Amino acid sequence: MDVLASLVVGLSSGGLFALFGVLLTLVASLTRVINFSQVAVGVFGAYLSIHLTSTMTPLPQWASTLIAVIAGALLSAGLGWVISRWLGDSSTTARSAVTVAALLGLVSLSFIVFGTQPQQLRPLLIGPVFTIGAIAVTKVGVLLLVLAIVTAAVARAVLTWTPLGVRLRAVADRQTTAELQGINVRGLQVVVWAFVGAMSGLVVSVVGNSQAAGAQSMVTLLVPSAAAALVGGFRSVALTIVGGLVVGGVQGVLTAFPAITLLNDWVPIVVIVVFLLWNQRKEVWDAAR
Repeated sequence: MDVLASLVVGLSSGGLFALFGVLLTLVASLTRVINFSQVAVGVFGAYLSIHLTSTMTPLPQWASTLIAVIAGALLSAGLGWVISRWLGDSSTTARSAVTVAALLGLVSLSFIVFGTQPQQLRPLLIGPVFTIGAIAVTKVGVLLLVLAIVTAAVARAVLTWTPLGVRLRAVADRQTTAELQGINVRGLQVVVWAFVGAMSGLVVSVVGNSQAAGAQSMVTLLVPSAAAALVGGFRSVALTIVGGLVVGGVQGVLTAFPAITLLNDWVPIVVIVVFLLWNQRKEVWDAAR
């Protein structure tokens, strides 16, 4: 029963990894950027909302969350504009490197502005949906998984059946051709970045201090989320959700065994290494032949 309870707890974290992984996948597939700053934008936006509201008349939780969403959208849109404006024709590697610099900058700025102590970030939902013995399914875990599935489904519907989706796919597949057709490539890319930033701010507000206790979470949440996105090849949102649940589930099960619980942090790294090796198998086998 302890193992099953630990698995359920791990799947709650898996929903978080899946949701951030879906957002990573959307940015990668639509803008050709691996956005390493994505979690940092959400955490910084949420902390900024706390900092701003602490000097005002106490605001309700939804107002603080709204500020976090707006801050995340603006930060992410600004980064997207910089990349699309000056690195529009650069390689994916060069464009992604800018987000690494943004990640490090936001971590440093967070320490300067907010200090090194965890912020009082209240989760939007508290408590379990239901409890069976020692197994408790939390509201936060359910909401994160639902958000991941809904975000993936809405993104697929928009990209498949709407004129906006046609333009976004055109920008992703043939950027130069799209520009020649009169499509506002930069504007569409900034919209994608703004949406992802807003969702990141919302996600961090949902989980609160349970997962975003300090600036270090900007990195520690990124690695398993990237592992989830890699399971889907940064293309399939369905496989990304599965990858996030697998990573979270395995980490949860390991906590039931104190002797090996320290291996938790290695789970996403192992997943990343395995899938990188698997994706390179064709080149290796071709070279061997």
